[in-house]
Amino acid sequence: MAPRIDYSKVTPGVLEVMFGFGRYLKNSGLPKKLLDMVYLRASQLNGCAYCIDMHWKDLRAEGESEQRLYGLDAWEESPYYSDRERAALAWTEAVTRLTGRNVPDAVFEEARRHFSEKELADLTLAIIGINGWNRLNVAFHTPAGTYQPGKWAEATAAR
Repeated sequence: MAPRIDYSKVTPGVLEVMFGFGRYLKNSGLPKKLLDMVYLRASQLNGCAYCIDMHWKDLRAEGESEQRLYGLDAWEESPYYSDRERAALAWTEAVTRLTGRNVPDAVFEEARRHFSEKELADLTLAIIGINGWNRLNVAFHTPAGTYQPGKWAEATAAR
């Protein structure tokens, strides 16, 4: 699939805003592995090959097991995710899909059991951010496969 537009060149100001999301979330207190797992799951749901490649590679570089990464599509049936991770993944799916234009109360209540109000707000911002990146990359056919682990961390480093 040929790229349509290189949005990084035609809208550099937008990239800075998106990287700003990343910088904020780095300092939010949410664990990097949890954020990357949420980013990967949302990217799977949205079919964003570029972001799947990126976050899979970053998670492997952080020491995440292949078993947990391969099982992410079936996390509800897989025994190797903590209750907190399950709450984050359910929240990610509900916020990404917005089925029926709402997030179910049961999903919210479960997330609240595992996250403070600030953490849940930050987790929601992370989901908003990755959904934005997914839509940019899917819409403009950003080619997957060339990402090098750690480049996202460099791009969102404090400036």
